[in-house]
Amino acid sequence: MFNRLAPPKLDPILKVMQLYRQDTRTEKADLGVGVYKDTSGITPVMRAVKAAEQRLVDTQDTKVYTALAGDPAFHDAMADLLLAGTVDKARIAAAAATGGTGAVRLAMELIKAANPDATVWISVPTWPNHNLLATVTGVAWKPYRYYDAETGGIDRAGMWADLKQAKPGDVVLLHGCCHNPTGTDLNPDDWAEMARFLKANDLIPFVDIAYQGFGAGLDEDAAGLRYLASEMDRVIIAASAAKNFGLYRERAGIIMVLCPEGETATVQGTLGALNRASISFPPDHGARIVQTILTDETLRAQWETELAEMRDRVNSLRRALADALRDACGSDRFGFLAEQRGMFSVLGGTDEQIARLREEFGIYAVGGGRVNMAGLTLETVPLVARAVAQVL
Repeated sequence: MFNRLAPPKLDPILKVMQLYRQDTRTEKADLGVGVYKDTSGITPVMRAVKAAEQRLVDTQDTKVYTALAGDPAFHDAMADLLLAGTVDKARIAAAAATGGTGAVRLAMELIKAANPDATVWISVPTWPNHNLLATVTGVAWKPYRYYDAETGGIDRAGMWADLKQAKPGDVVLLHGCCHNPTGTDLNPDDWAEMARFLKANDLIPFVDIAYQGFGAGLDEDAAGLRYLASEMDRVIIAASAAKNFGLYRERAGIIMVLCPEGETATVQGTLGALNRASISFPPDHGARIVQTILTDETLRAQWETELAEMRDRVNSLRRALADALRDACGSDRFGFLAEQRGMFSVLGGTDEQIARLREEFGIYAVGGGRVNMAGLTLETVPLVARAVAQVL
């Protein structure tokens, strides 16, 4: 039986990680893997997380299962973080998931169960797992243009032209903030226009928000999502706590579905049933850490301070790289980097150019030139700028 299996293709990000580790040069930069790193190249455990974990060790008296959809207290805490009272909680169905990836998969499975004829429209480019999860769950999907590589901004003409082909009942997948991989976000006017368009064409927004707090701030990064929630009858939300709480390996995520109150109970039951059919009961440790931090005034203040430090570091590295590239290139063709948000940006480049960056200069990026700004340090910024100026 197993001899019929074809070897899976190695994930390009994991391949870059392997090549970087095998590189013995001292001057090199890993801009591939999408995790936050501090100045020493480590992804630290946040102080607020350590404190919350210690509290759990001291007070938790059981490891028995929670509910199929996870702990309702986690749902409430995340609803407050994401939506800040924008909608009545009676309209929210929710389920804890195995990270943001698990939340996106639950959303795809829910879409397939609710409307097998629906197509999910996904931006180009996007996080590769969006397309993969739609495919493996049997959900039809189509691309819509989003990024203008020439300007580093949004291809609005292309986006609206493509989305106008969507049929009633289709789903439009949007990045809540810090678009992965481009770092180019919808502005307030775009969100307002998106809400009008979705309502006029009977489309459902599906917002993946994995980087809240890494752009401009917790409230600022959720503003577009909150606007949609205030305007739309139905919104699907997938959220991750991996990045802003540093809980990558704890797999803490959540799916929320906003719907009319008459539909909430059915959607809630369906989410629990979908969990039962895949992971049974969702993991709780990471979710409990998040809940503990968000509902404790002292821990929340500490967490917000640490998150602001991480955000400020990434933004300062963006500006530093944009400045260094301006000097190295003698032009402002990479000036858009300073205006984008989050950990990622796309520098462009062919496969041959990306290979040259790696082989000649020790600069490790993913295909297409997607780079993780948090992989930079003030010491490697000049190295990266010189290499990019010579190759791209």
